[in-house]
Amino acid sequence: MGKRIFLFILTNLAVVLTLSIVLSILGVGRYVGPRGLDIGALATLSFVWGMGGAFISLQMSRWMAKMATGMKIVDGRTGNADADRVYAMVAGLTQKAGLPMPEVGVYDSPEVNAFATGPSKNRALVAVSTGLLRSMRDDEVEGVLGHEITHIANGDMVTMTLLQGVINAFVIFFSRLIAYVIANRGGDRERGYSGGSFLVVIVLQIVLGILGSLIVAWFSRQREFRADYGGATLAGRDRMIGALRRLAANHELVDTRHEALATLKIQGGRNWMAFFATHPPLEARIAALERMN
Repeated sequence: MGKRIFLFILTNLAVVLTLSIVLSILGVGRYVGPRGLDIGALATLSFVWGMGGAFISLQMSRWMAKMATGMKIVDGRTGNADADRVYAMVAGLTQKAGLPMPEVGVYDSPEVNAFATGPSKNRALVAVSTGLLRSMRDDEVEGVLGHEITHIANGDMVTMTLLQGVINAFVIFFSRLIAYVIANRGGDRERGYSGGSFLVVIVLQIVLGILGSLIVAWFSRQREFRADYGGATLAGRDRMIGALRRLAANHELVDTRHEALATLKIQGGRNWMAFFATHPPLEARIAALERMN
C-alpha cells in the first residue's frame, strides 16, 4: 500500500510540474483581471489541466502498473508453465484479433484480477494475477484474456482518457465560471477582480465532479459489455461465461481498492450506487452473453 501511495504522489507531482511548464510556455496565468473574466485564459487553463493530466497519466500507465504490482514481464520462454501458457494464450488471441503483440505480465497476488493498460494498441500491456491463475481453469483464463485483448482492440484506454479529460476540463471551467459569477454579482467596487472564494470553487468542483463521474461510469459499463462480447468472440462464449461465473464464485478474492488496475474484476454496485459503478453486475454480464447469437 505504501508503494502505491508513493507512486500516486510521484505521478501527480509529475503531472503538476509538466502542466505548469506548459501553461507558462503558453503565457496563461490569471484568468481574472481588472477587466473581469478572461474566458480565453480560463478555457485554456481548463483544457490543459483537464486533458493534459489525463493523457500524462495514460502515457505513464504501463510503468505505473509494473511498479504498483511488481509484475514480471514474460516472453513465453520463462520455464514457468503457467506464465508461458498465459503468454501463448495472449499471442493466439492477439493474432486472431489482428493486433500487435502486447507486453504480458504476471504478478504475485491472491486477488483474482486481470487488466489491460497502455497508451496505444502498439504499446499495450496485459497482466494477470497468480490468484487468477490458481482459481480458474485454462479455458476460463482464456476467456478473461479475450476480454482484455478486446479492451485493447476497442481502444478503450484512449477513449476513457479522452472522456475523463473532457469531463475534467468542463469541471474546472464551470466551477471557476460559476464561482466568479457568484463572487461578482451586484455592483460593488471589487466587481471584476474576484474569481470567487477558494472554498466555493472546491465545493463546485466536487459537485460537478460527482455529476461527471456518472457519465464516466455509464460509459465504462457499456465498454465492459462490449469487451465481454469481444472476449466471447475471440475465446468462445462458453469460456467467457465460465470466467464470469468463476469470478462470481470467488468474489471474496476480488480487491476493489485499485480501480486504475481493474477491468474484469469489479462487481457492479447495488441500488443507487449502481449509477457510480464502473462495471455492470456480473449476473447482468452473464445474461447478456447468454442472449448472444
